[in-house]
Amino acid sequence: MQIDINELLSIAREAGEAILSIYNDPEKSGSVIFKSDQSPLTLADEASNEVITKRLKAFTPEIPVLSEEGRDIPFGERKNWEYFWCVDPLDGTKEFVKRNGEFTVNIALIHDQEPVLGVIYVPVTNLLYYASETGGAWKIDGNGIKTPLKTDDRSDNWTSVGSRTHGSPEEAEMLAGFPVVRSVSVGSSLKFCLLAEGLAQIYFRQGPTMEWDTAAGQAILTHSGGTVTKPNGEPFLYNKESLLNGGFLCLS
Repeated sequence: MQIDINELLSIAREAGEAILSIYNDPEKSGSVIFKSDQSPLTLADEASNEVITKRLKAFTPEIPVLSEEGRDIPFGERKNWEYFWCVDPLDGTKEFVKRNGEFTVNIALIHDQEPVLGVIYVPVTNLLYYASETGGAWKIDGNGIKTPLKTDDRSDNWTSVGSRTHGSPEEAEMLAGFPVVRSVSVGSSLKFCLLAEGLAQIYFRQGPTMEWDTAAGQAILTHSGGTVTKPNGEPFLYNKESLLNGGFLCLS
């Protein structure tokens, strides 16, 4: 399936503008409610979701959309999907609330349970990361300069990347088996981007994530030369009956 990547970049940027319009408004940015799983929801999540779902349905009406803010689609309906969009309209809501800028817009195309295309947009810094099977992996900085993404597969002196708000003893134990000499903490899907850029070599996550948290990052890292698997090396797949991910290991 041929997808116009420029249209997706435009959608991600428009969603980012919707997020920033709230982020930069003190009255609106402080409005936070908590969902049943105690994860935060802001006006920015809702505004970004509205932009993305509306534009994706107009852009590719034949492809269904699975979004964090529209997740209640029965497995019986979606299990036969060949293609679908997997969207996190605001990944890193906790970072949004903390106002550290480390939040992203994630859009991925899934084909037969695997991410084949991904876009990650960082609204605060105007950075775009994207990749596809046919077009390779790229970064566009705030000045519009486009550079290819390539992982750094060095054999020693590794940098690990991890979450700002999550961590576990299992993660420390796993990292001890690799030549890690330094660790970096960063929010949202930016962890995948650091590996894709060659700025880190490993990211292991044991704690819970959802499919929309990882799909775009997996596509970008995979097409940059890295891998995303279950900790035991099995494929890390999507459109499961439960949208909750198990642990995963990202390597350069």
